[in-house]
Amino acid sequence: MSHPTPVIAIYDIGKTNKKVFLFNESYEIVYEKSSPFPEITDEDGDSCDDVTKLSGWVTQSFEELNKLGEFNIIAVNFTAYGASFVNTGADGKPVTPLYNYLKPYPEELKKKFYDTYGGEIAVSMYTASPVLGNLNSGMLLYWLKNRRPEAFEKVKYSLHLPQYISSLLIKKAYSDITSIGCHTILWNFPQNNYHEWVYREGIVDKLAPIFPSDGIVDIEIHGKKLKAGIGLHDSSSALIPYLINFREPFVLISTGTWAISLNPFNNAPLTVAELQQDCLCYMSYHGASVKASRFFAGYEHEQQTKRLAEHFGKPLNYYTTVQYDPSVTDALTASAATSVTVALGGITAFSGRSLNSFSSYEQAYHQLMLDIMQGQIASTQLILEGSDVKRIFVDGGFSKNPLYMNLLAKAFPGIEVYAAYVAQATALGAALAIHQHWNKKPVPSNIIELMYYRVTE
Repeated sequence: MSHPTPVIAIYDIGKTNKKVFLFNESYEIVYEKSSPFPEITDEDGDSCDDVTKLSGWVTQSFEELNKLGEFNIIAVNFTAYGASFVNTGADGKPVTPLYNYLKPYPEELKKKFYDTYGGEIAVSMYTASPVLGNLNSGMLLYWLKNRRPEAFEKVKYSLHLPQYISSLLIKKAYSDITSIGCHTILWNFPQNNYHEWVYREGIVDKLAPIFPSDGIVDIEIHGKKLKAGIGLHDSSSALIPYLINFREPFVLISTGTWAISLNPFNNAPLTVAELQQDCLCYMSYHGASVKASRFFAGYEHEQQTKRLAEHFGKPLNYYTTVQYDPSVTDALTASAATSVTVALGGITAFSGRSLNSFSSYEQAYHQLMLDIMQGQIASTQLILEGSDVKRIFVDGGFSKNPLYMNLLAKAFPGIEVYAAYVAQATALGAALAIHQHWNKKPVPSNIIELMYYRVTE
């Protein structure tokens, strides 16, 4: 009879998919299950995640995992998207919907808030949070207090989503610095404490005590002892495999719908100019500030490749067949075609270009990637200032795009540029965060696969 494999269970709650993984002690995925959840609506008719269904799925799937004979779950941790509060009552159950961070924010309430607390620029600079409405999760609690006072009264703890998911199993409420520190407007970065408004509005009474992101709570489920983490914000979690593997200063460009450039080695305070250009700060799991900038690159690529496919009569994913040709980009750069300005509301110059001016899909696609790269360079440059970065790692969708990778290497000739591949970086980060508590083996050195892009003239 073989012994069951010791594993850690990780819940990874994304906007689209809710997943659970089992990692063995070598950080290989030995089991995974994904469940999509249809969205529901809140009392205003805005779409939101179904927190009741999600809660049921977490507890039920954990029961099922523990019945799998071939695995012995010795630890569990959680990671989820940020900027979302679950408002729980005295019994730990939600007393409001899980409001969506894209829910529109009332303009007059926003004005009242910033007028009271010293204006948008001052608040943004102290809290490292651009003005983003409900994407600043603290603003949701301000709205709840002002617009739904009877619900606000019932709230014992407002927990960020990763900590709420954790509370379902650990039966305790905690706050975590990676969630508090992600553009929530709650944290005063220079003072390393909650911002004054959080105290003045009585919001601080609704926030659970802060617990270390790399700490664990000992729990017992059906007579079985387990070590549980309290959960991490997904962007901070995805950075952990890199922080553990690389000591030299680096920047990670995490690409999906957004291309988020993260620099854990730049702790200069945000300037007004940076804030106005969509810079913000995240918190690493050790509580250090991580300067970040965002560019809507993946979204732009998706919109414009639809336009290209239609115009040239090609399948939607035809771009995956296009190989990088430096002679094409050189010719495009030399011609006047590149001097189109970005239209108001446009993400790159490409939306303003006539597709009739291109002789082929391939040529047009090279131009699209040149235009995207303009925005990417500007965005990444913002967080490179004043830090001695030796390497840029790209993970996510664009890491597999030869045009993006070659153009990026060309744009930063003094820095080594790598495509990085980590299977499920966000979930892996949550497992690595509590490594010392559950895993006696050293962290393997091969958890990140790298491909180096050399500048070829």
